[in-house]
Formats: sequence, C-alpha cells, structure tokens
Amino acid sequence: MLALPIDPLLPELCSRLRASSAVVLEAPPGAGKTTRVPRALLDEGFAAQGEILVLEPRRIAARLSARRVAEELGEEVGRRVGYTMRFEEAAGPETRIRFITEGVLTRRLLADPTLRGVSAVLLDEFHERHLAGDVALALLQRLLGGARPDLKVVVMSATLDAGPIAAFLGGSAPVPILRAEGRMFEVTIEHLPRPDERPLESQIASAVRQLLQDGLEGDVLVFLPGAAEIRRAMEACGNLARSADLLLVPLHGTLGPAEQDRAVRPADRRKIIFSTNVAETSVTIDGVTAVIDSGLARVAAHSPWSGLPTLRLAPVSKASATQRAGRAGRTRPGRCLRLYTRTDFAGRPDHDAPEVRRADLAEAVLDLHAAGVDDLSRFGWLEAPPPAAVIAAEDLLVRLGALVRTPAAASSDPASQRRLQVTATGRRMLHFPTHPRLSRMILEAERRGVAADGCALAALAGEREIQTSSGRRTDARGSSDLIAALDRLDEAAAARFDHDRLRWMGVDPLRATAVDRTRKQLARMADRRAAAPGSPEAHEEALLIAILAGFPDRVGRLRRPQNATGRAGREVVLAAGGTAVLAESSVVDGVELVVAVDVEERSEGGRARAVVRSASAIQADWLLDLFTDAIVDTAEAVWVESAERVEVLRRLSYDGLVLEESRMAAADGTPLAATAESALATRAKLRGWRTFTKGDDLDRWLARVAFARSSCPELALPALGDTELDATLEDLCVGRRSFAELREADFATAVRATLDPATRRLLEEVAPETITLPGGRRAKLEYPPGAPPSLASRLQDFFGMADGPVVARGRVPVVLHLCAPNQRPVQVTTDLRGFWARHYPAVAKELRRKYPRHAWPDDPLTARPPTGGRPR
Repeated sequence: MLALPIDPLLPELCSRLRASSAVVLEAPPGAGKTTRVPRALLDEGFAAQGEILVLEPRRIAARLSARRVAEELGEEVGRRVGYTMRFEEAAGPETRIRFITEGVLTRRLLADPTLRGVSAVLLDEFHERHLAGDVALALLQRLLGGARPDLKVVVMSATLDAGPIAAFLGGSAPVPILRAEGRMFEVTIEHLPRPDERPLESQIASAVRQLLQDGLEGDVLVFLPGAAEIRRAMEACGNLARSADLLLVPLHGTLGPAEQDRAVRPADRRKIIFSTNVAETSVTIDGVTAVIDSGLARVAAHSPWSGLPTLRLAPVSKASATQRAGRAGRTRPGRCLRLYTRTDFAGRPDHDAPEVRRADLAEAVLDLHAAGVDDLSRFGWLEAPPPAAVIAAEDLLVRLGALVRTPAAASSDPASQRRLQVTATGRRMLHFPTHPRLSRMILEAERRGVAADGCALAALAGEREIQTSSGRRTDARGSSDLIAALDRLDEAAAARFDHDRLRWMGVDPLRATAVDRTRKQLARMADRRAAAPGSPEAHEEALLIAILAGFPDRVGRLRRPQNATGRAGREVVLAAGGTAVLAESSVVDGVELVVAVDVEERSEGGRARAVVRSASAIQADWLLDLFTDAIVDTAEAVWVESAERVEVLRRLSYDGLVLEESRMAAADGTPLAATAESALATRAKLRGWRTFTKGDDLDRWLARVAFARSSCPELALPALGDTELDATLEDLCVGRRSFAELREADFATAVRATLDPATRRLLEEVAPETITLPGGRRAKLEYPPGAPPSLASRLQDFFGMADGPVVARGRVPVVLHLCAPNQRPVQVTTDLRGFWARHYPAVAKELRRKYPRHAWPDDPLTARPPTGGRPR
C-alpha cells in the first residue's frame, strides 16, 4: 500500500481520540485523510462498539472514497466498507466504515438522536462549511455533552481555521488540534497577462494546446463550473485529442458510477479530465501533472423567489484556487494554468462564505425542529444564521403545514411567540430527501391519487429546466409549465433517453436522465394507495393543486397586456407584493390566477426585473380548500361620490390578492352597519353640516344660543359649536347610508332637540326669537356674532312705544332699525324715547313730503300703530 503524508500522524490521532471525545485534523489535499483516517480507526478497534461514519459533502466523494478504502482492505464495497447516500446504498451487516452524505447523517440523527450503533463520526472537508455539515456538527456537539459522551468525533479539513472548531467541540477546554504536512511537489502557477474575452471553451482548448506544445507529461485536470461547460470544452478539444491521442473524460455529480470510475481510474493513454469542483478535495486522481483552472464554480445558493436550492456561477475563492493548483503536485512537480489574471486572483475572498449565511434554511429548520430544538435562536450553532433567515424559513414551513405555532406563541414574550412544533404533515415530509416545498407537493399528490406524477413534478422543480433553448415553443398553450415539462420527460422516456434523439427533441440528455432517476427514486418512497382521479381533467387538476401546495406564497394574478395582439409583457401581480413578468416561453395563458414556481432576477437596460420562468394555473377555490386560515374575509365601507352614498364592499383576500369582491347591504345594529355609518359621518362632516339644512333658520337659532350663553353666563347654557354639531350629525347618520337620507332627516330639528324643554324655554326668555310691537306685529330679532341683537321694522310700528325692547333679562337693549315705508332705515338707535323727542319731528316732516298717504302724527307716543302682520 502506497505511503501517504497522513500515515505518520495516525498513531497520535488514535491516541488523542482515546483520551478526548473529539479531535480537529488539518491535512492538505492529497495527504490521505479521507481514506486513511477511517481505516486507522478501524484497525485500532474504534469500530468494535459500532460503525464509523464518514461524512462527505459530495456523493461522488462518498462513493469513490468507500471504494478506495475497500480496495486497500482487499474487499468489495458493501462488506466492511460501504456507503449510503440519497437513493443509493452499498452496505450490509458487516459494514464497519460507512461513507455517507450530509443529508443522510442529519436524517439518521432525526431517526435516532443518540446514534445507537455508531462509535465515531468523521466530518470530512469541513472547510467547505455546507449548511448540513454545520447542523451535523452542532447536533454532534450536543450528543458529546449529553447522551453520548463516549462518541468520538473527528473534524477534518484541508484549509480550516481549526481554533474555533476545537473550542466549539471542547466547551470549557478546546479539543486537540493535529496538523499533517502534505507531500507537495512544487507547482508552477501561470496567470493570464490580461483578461481573455473569448468563450470559455476556446480558452480551454488554447490552454490544452499550450501544454501539448510545452511537452505535456501525465494527465490534465480541467476545472469548469458545470456539466454544460464540460460538454462544450470537450467538443472544443476534440481535434486536439485525436491528433495527440488523448482521452477526454468528464467528471461531475450527475454521471453514473461507471462514467465517474472512468475519469478517476488509470487509463492506457494520457487523459484530460474535465471536472467540476468535485475534484478539488476528497477525490484524488493519480497521474495528474497539470491543472487548467477556469476560476469559476457553481456555488450553492437559493432562489429568493422559490426558496429552492440553486447553483449560481461565481469566481472561486483563493482557498479553492490553491487547492485546485495543488492537484498538479501530488506525485511530481506540476503546472497550473489559471485562466484569469493575477490581479483578479488578488481581489478574490480568502474563503467562500459559509452556507449558513447564504443558503435557504427551510430544510435545516424543519430537521432541527423535528430533532426537538424548540428555539433556534438558542441552538448551539458554530456560526448562527441571520435571524431574519430563520424566521423566513419557519414562516414558510408554517404555510406549508409542516410546523404549527404552539399555544405559548400567543404570549407577550417574543421568544415564546416563535415556539413551533412539527405536525403530522411535517413528519411525513421528512420522509422524502427533498426541499420541504417539493416534499409538500409529493404529499398533496399522494392524497389526490397522483403520487407518481407528483414525484416527477417534484424532480422537475428541483432540477433546472430540462428543455434546451431550441426545444422551447413560444406558441404552446397549457395550464402549467411543470406539466408541460412532464410531458417532455415522458417523451424522453419513450425515446429511452437516447442522447441524439433527445437533442433533436430539444431536451438536455443529462438533465432529463437525472430527473428521471430522481422521480423513480421518489416514487419508490411514495404512498400510492389513494384512488386515482377518474378522468384526465381531474388528474391534471390534482397535479395543479399539488404544485400550489408547495408554493403557497407565490400566488399571483395574471394581468393581461394592453396590447392584446401578443403574449409578451404579461405581468404577474404577486399576492405577497410586487410584480413579475411571465416569460415568453411559458405555456400558461388564458387563466386568471397562477403560482410562480421558478422566478429569476434579470437585469435589462440597467434595471432589475423578476421573470417567471415557470408558472402553473390555479383556481381561487383551491386556495379556500388548502389554506383556509390564510383567507381573509373583510367588509369595507366605500364612498360612491356620484351617488353621494356609502356602500359596503366585501372582499375575500389571500395575502394581498383579492379573490372575490361584492357589494352588500349592512343590517342595522351590526358591526358592518356601524362601519358604514361611520364612513357616512366622515364624509358628511367633510362636506359641512349646512349641506343638510334648508334656509338660515338653524344659523339664526344658533346665534341666539351663542348670545344667550355670552350675555347670561350664570345660566350655564350648553355650547353648540362645530364639535357639538358634528356629534349631532354623527348621531343622525345612524341607520342611514346617503346624503339624501340625511337631508330628509331634518338636521335643524335634531340640533334643537339637543336642548331639553326647560333649556329651550330659558333660551326663549333670554334671547327671544321675536318681539311683539304695540300694534301686535311680531318682528324677528337678529343676533349677529359679536354685536348686540337688532330689530328692523317700519317706524309706524313703534308708535305708542316709549322705550325700546331689551333682552338677556334686561341687560342688553335691542338695536332698532326704524325704517321708512320703503324699508330703508331712517334711524338706528337703542334710545327710542330720545329719538321721539329729538329727531322724530324733523324725520316726520321729511317723510310727510315723501309719503303723504301715510299717517305721520305729531305725537308718536299717543298715536295708534298699524295692527296685525307677520314677523319681519
């Protein structure tokens, strides 16, 4: 067996692990930690009481590492050394070393929180800081300090700040840290002198040509971001390979085991391995002497719209670039060609940000709540996620029906308000190794008898689009882009996934094969006992409802474009707020409500906009059926200006989206009636109370009240200002809905009725409405604001009256306007006696000349005035 740099450190590692519950191990790529450490623990008896679990971040690393250790033991995989990953297992009763992927460990901890039958757990490549790895580390740390102090934990990494990990695992005292020196030959690193604007595949071909011209010895490892870039680069290098007798092989996670083996096993000629970042760590390929580094990778992230995991293209960190280069120096001096400049490298971050800071937390949050973690803010994270991200994940899980708020959530304590527990639906969702959205889709499909197709839809939603740009039809029509993709998948299956046939159909062969594999694996786990729908239409409706169940927060209304000649520019108004544009390639049309399954941000003309790449039609009744608690039934009083009336508008809403709207009557005495009456009162007060009176009678009456209050304060007469009048107007609105009804209600009478009879009699005494003159004529008094009351009448009406009238219990004389027959005043006075004595003779002389037919006696005090007449 070939000696590796890690070998001298293994005895000390085992010794430290016997004395401590955990050890942190640093070892560079190629040192042998992934394969030799589990074997050393096996040889030293650590597996006597249970299995040794080795956590790998990637499926390909778990499979290949298990096979390497098994070969070194002279066995087949599945005996003492095996592996377990999502949908795939090679293990048996003899298995003592089990390589597993991250999700498998989390689910095992959920099924058995004490990890019975496990003696040690090794976390490999922990520097990648995957979210599942962080969760696993935290759960293991809880075990070490509680139910399993006998458990052994080793955290291994090539590039890792070991101090915080050691402190986290050790609690009061850090656990031991061991460092292994790698046997690394010198690697010459070359950068581009300037950025290369050519397509990436052309840059790769040029780099391969340069290595061949310089006398390449050994194999070449090319790092590319994804399978599509690998395919294009292999095509670009085809002629070079044929002329130089090179073997071109791909290496990425979606390949089958046989194809992956072909990439890593020795060959009869020089190889160029086109790989994603799976070859950065864990997977060691012997014979590589040169590396071509594109400097790019698809980094795990999540769509802020769908919440599903995504891969975004991004520059790799300095640490990743260093690891990539190191792959060329394992057995001899090597060479690394970086397809980016030295300045570019210097500007990159030292390490990738941990996923716990950037990934969707829904799956991890559901796992932790299922593990009994009530309060995630107090959970022992190595590095806590953003609180807002935790809350968003919990809120989504509540909407999916996976979590429910406990009665304690109604308390005033903010911590208690977040208390949640897993529902039966949530526990069933944990049965499927998928994102909770997709698990919820499968559950709804199970309940409606369409489990198989529901699993296919979940697989399609979890994978990027299987159709290529040439396979999209912009003239297609349908109810769902996912169902349209399912039809294409079925067509691909009927073609037996023949690559040439699929490319002719416009279907990506690798993606379609991966989706088909996932749907079959999910279908094996699904419950198919429910009766199937009785018609194709019912079958499609069941699938559409299943899609809705997974995306309840992505409901929107499809708004038609003003230009009805085409479908471009169709807008989706989202219930959660904001708008998006439905992609031209979407088959969804002719519907009102949709679910936005896949939305991406695009920048066009310097402005960002959301584009719905995949949508699915829904009906309002389905929302009422699935999410009754999210439906809000509101009744709002609205003012109709043209009719001058209040109408009650009833709305059924889902989030901010109005599903149904109707106008209705509000029965008197109900809360709805009170709302309408309040709205009417508000509008009436804005218009002003004079709108609802006739003439000036009320103004005159109010003037009398104001005069009486000011002139006789001891009487304590009530105030009748704007506030009191508005209150009366509000009272008058009770039982009414329009201005017309208010006008008929006689506002003036209502205001007068606010004074009781005794007060009204007192008002008449203090500020009478009329004065009876000597001839019996009743004359109206005027009470102008800020001035004494006045009375205007013909001069003859005052014959026989020696003194003018007084009001306010004799305190205020009335100002008399003594008028000629033409009703124009000839004198204004409060001293009637003085007028008769001093001014009347001259006035009478003048009036006799102008009005000879009227009587102008010499002695007005004894003269008889005209009799009768109405008040003036």
